[in-house]
Amino acid sequence: MFPDGKTILITGATDGVGRHVAEALGRSAAEILVHGRDRARGDAVVTTIRAAGGTATFLRADFSALAEVRALADTILGSHRRLDLLINNAGVGSGGSGGQREVSRDGHELRFAVNYLAGFLLTRRLLPLLLAAGGGARIVNVASMGQQPIDFGDVMLEHGYDGRRAYRQSKLAQIMFTLDLAQEYDAALVTANCLHPATFMDTTMVRATGQVPLSTVAEGADAILHLATGPDMAGRTGLYYEGLRPGRANPQATDTQARERLRRLSEELTGL
Repeated sequence: MFPDGKTILITGATDGVGRHVAEALGRSAAEILVHGRDRARGDAVVTTIRAAGGTATFLRADFSALAEVRALADTILGSHRRLDLLINNAGVGSGGSGGQREVSRDGHELRFAVNYLAGFLLTRRLLPLLLAAGGGARIVNVASMGQQPIDFGDVMLEHGYDGRRAYRQSKLAQIMFTLDLAQEYDAALVTANCLHPATFMDTTMVRATGQVPLSTVAEGADAILHLATGPDMAGRTGLYYEGLRPGRANPQATDTQARERLRRLSEELTGL
């Protein structure tokens, strides 16, 4: 676990694997920033952490609206001088095969917006705090082994929409972003890694698709905690894991031209 005096932000921390990770880290002496959309559930997580002797604060933001992501970043920037660990876990599932195309409040395809753009914007805005940690800060992006190349001619999937395709391209975008971060920053200052935590965990997201769970939330949480706090991960960056083992992402992840196109598009869409 993280030592005393560290600050940790976990997005999507009021349910499923995010909550499990938040409560596990809350047993350390770190300050836990619990993000979610639902205040009642967020307060419940905070109460659990405090009852175990930890320190926690709930921060509400709906990631389907970039304005709320910006406001969340502003709140943290205004109240903290450092951030030692950022776990980008918030997301929405595929909704199954087919499905109806949904858009965010900004008019972007919903899964691309929530699963990827929100984390992109939040991370970029909070990088000064991560760098201010004085070395050893970590970024962990919770992606998936379900990945599909991004069609830059139809990123928002306005033609032939499919929920699984939308989910998979948003998760590949997370991985591409992770590799960009690893390339941009010295690993001695901040590392960026990503993972597929476990296959079809027993979560609300998985059950909503009608899929029978194949893994426990605890299994997925252990994989996330390994990248977040494992001593063997110190100074290691730009890695994609499947559970507790290194994995191999879709080839588009290592396509530098594709990553550049995605970065420029993301900056344009988020106003960075």
